[in-house]
Amino acid sequence: MTPQQLKKNVCEQNKRLVELGLVILTEGNVSQISDDRKYVVIKPSGIPYEDLTPDKMVVIDLKSESIMKGCLNPSSDTATHLEIYRKFPEIKGVTHTHSIFATAWAQTGKRIPCYGTSHADHFCGDIPITRLLTNKEIRENYELNTGKVINEILLSQKVSGVMVNRHGPFCFGSSAKESVDNSIILEKIAMLATMTKTSSPMPKNLHKKHYHRKHGKNKYYGQ
Repeated sequence: MTPQQLKKNVCEQNKRLVELGLVILTEGNVSQISDDRKYVVIKPSGIPYEDLTPDKMVVIDLKSESIMKGCLNPSSDTATHLEIYRKFPEIKGVTHTHSIFATAWAQTGKRIPCYGTSHADHFCGDIPITRLLTNKEIRENYELNTGKVINEILLSQKVSGVMVNRHGPFCFGSSAKESVDNSIILEKIAMLATMTKTSSPMPKNLHKKHYHRKHGKNKYYGQ
């Protein structure tokens, strides 16, 4: 994918956030890393979604964190995205939203338990939440440290989404599109969990069955 194609793709995926009701105003951001993993394309900071164009996307050098192309400031969450890309070569797209139900759960500081198969189809366990950042982590390199607490989760379990404590969800994928798709899934799961949280969690054997038939070694879901 050429730099211009990548900018077009990232712009389109950012606009999807509004279409899907995952953000309002200027909140949220989507990025994707280049095939050679040398640079990242991300949404500019504080620009209304209706004003976004491919040429307004910002190109950031992964190593130096300097702006390679673009005259606008990148998203304030850029350091978080870059930290995730540095640690996990399988991740090629990152999406951060403030979707209502997932953000509400993040604000509680609690994991989302599995209550049914809609959850089990995508997560092998509760949807994780990060620890709270320390005072020092908040004062010094807040966005970088947000990426680090996300990575603490990703180093211990393979998941397509993580909730940052008191903040909101970050989702990942093999492309910007897949990371947005995973954000939709996480929001739906959070909504269903909110509606059924007085119920008992799903039996573990049924949970495992639904997850592994779609993602396991001997998966048989799909073509």
